[in-house]
Amino acid sequence: MSSFAKALSPALREIRILCCQTGQASSGTRQFVLSTYPVIKKHNPDLPVLIREASGTPARVFARYERGVEEHIELDNLSSSEVATKVAQLLRTLQ
Repeated sequence: MSSFAKALSPALREIRILCCQTGQASSGTRQFVLSTYPVIKKHNPDLPVLIREASGTPARVFARYERGVEEHIELDNLSSSEVATKVAQLLRTLQ
Protein backbone atom coordinates (compact mmCIF):
# COMPACT_ATOMS: atom_id res chain seq x y z
CA MET A 1 0.00 0.00 0.00
CA SER A 2 2.07 2.87 -1.26
CA SER A 3 -0.37 5.49 0.05
CA PHE A 4 0.76 4.54 3.56
CA ALA A 5 4.47 4.52 2.74
CA LYS A 6 5.08 7.86 4.41
CA ALA A 7 4.88 9.37 7.84
CA LEU A 8 1.38 10.49 8.75
CA SER A 9 0.45 13.88 10.17
CA PRO A 10 1.85 14.63 13.63
CA ALA A 11 -1.69 15.77 14.56
CA LEU A 12 -2.79 12.12 14.31
CA ARG A 13 -2.69 10.54 17.76
CA GLU A 14 -4.19 7.07 17.22
CA ILE A 15 -5.69 4.76 14.62
CA ARG A 16 -8.22 2.22 15.90
CA ILE A 17 -9.55 -0.53 13.63
CA LEU A 18 -12.55 -2.62 14.71
CA CYS A 19 -13.82 -5.71 12.91
CA CYS A 20 -15.26 -9.19 13.33
CA GLN A 21 -12.62 -11.92 13.31
CA THR A 22 -14.79 -14.34 11.29
CA GLY A 23 -17.57 -12.36 9.59
CA GLN A 24 -17.65 -12.04 5.80
CA ALA A 25 -18.47 -8.31 6.03
CA SER A 26 -15.09 -7.72 7.74
CA SER A 27 -12.94 -9.81 5.39
CA GLY A 28 -11.65 -6.80 3.41
CA THR A 29 -10.75 -5.02 6.64
CA ARG A 30 -8.88 -8.07 7.96
CA GLN A 31 -6.93 -8.35 4.67
CA PHE A 32 -6.16 -4.61 4.83
CA VAL A 33 -4.76 -5.03 8.34
CA LEU A 34 -2.58 -7.98 7.30
CA SER A 35 -1.12 -6.16 4.31
CA THR A 36 -0.90 -2.58 5.59
CA TYR A 37 -0.23 -2.66 9.35
CA PRO A 38 3.50 -3.42 8.91
CA VAL A 39 3.90 -0.52 6.47
CA ILE A 40 2.09 1.95 8.73
CA LYS A 41 4.16 0.90 11.77
CA LYS A 42 7.42 0.98 9.82
CA HIS A 43 6.90 4.62 8.83
CA ASN A 44 5.11 5.69 12.04
CA PRO A 45 6.69 3.62 14.84
CA ASP A 46 5.40 5.81 17.68
CA LEU A 47 1.79 5.99 16.45
CA PRO A 48 -0.60 3.69 18.33
CA VAL A 49 -2.43 1.48 15.83
CA LEU A 50 -5.01 -0.58 17.71
CA ILE A 51 -6.69 -3.60 16.13
CA ARG A 52 -9.82 -4.78 17.96
CA GLU A 53 -11.61 -7.93 16.85
CA ALA A 54 -14.90 -9.05 18.39
CA SER A 55 -17.62 -11.34 17.14
CA GLY A 56 -20.37 -9.45 15.34
CA THR A 57 -18.57 -6.10 15.40
CA PRO A 58 -19.12 -4.00 12.27
CA ALA A 59 -15.90 -3.08 10.47
CA ARG A 60 -14.91 0.53 11.21
CA VAL A 61 -11.81 2.65 11.54
CA PHE A 62 -11.37 5.59 13.92
CA ALA A 63 -8.74 8.30 13.69
CA ARG A 64 -8.09 10.37 16.81
CA TYR A 65 -6.34 13.70 16.37
CA GLU A 66 -4.96 16.25 18.78
CA ARG A 67 -7.42 18.03 21.07
CA GLY A 68 -9.61 14.92 21.18
CA VAL A 69 -11.05 15.30 17.67
CA GLU A 70 -12.16 11.88 16.42
CA GLU A 71 -13.44 10.81 13.01
CA HIS A 72 -14.57 7.38 11.84
CA ILE A 73 -15.81 5.56 8.75
CA GLU A 74 -17.72 2.33 8.23
CA LEU A 75 -15.89 -0.44 6.34
CA ASP A 76 -18.41 -3.32 6.22
CA ASN A 77 -18.55 -5.26 2.94
CA LEU A 78 -15.62 -3.44 1.31
CA SER A 79 -12.67 -5.08 -0.43
CA SER A 80 -9.16 -4.59 0.89
CA SER A 81 -8.40 -1.96 -1.77
CA GLU A 82 -11.64 -0.10 -1.02
CA VAL A 83 -10.76 -0.15 2.70
CA ALA A 84 -7.31 1.28 1.87
CA THR A 85 -8.90 4.10 -0.14
CA LYS A 86 -11.38 4.94 2.62
CA VAL A 87 -8.71 4.87 5.34
CA ALA A 88 -6.39 7.07 3.26
CA GLN A 89 -9.24 9.59 2.84
CA LEU A 90 -9.94 9.54 6.57
CA LEU A 91 -6.30 10.09 7.51
CA ARG A 92 -6.11 13.10 5.17
CA THR A 93 -9.23 14.68 6.72
CA LEU A 94 -7.48 16.95 9.23
CA GLN A 95 -3.96 17.15 7.85
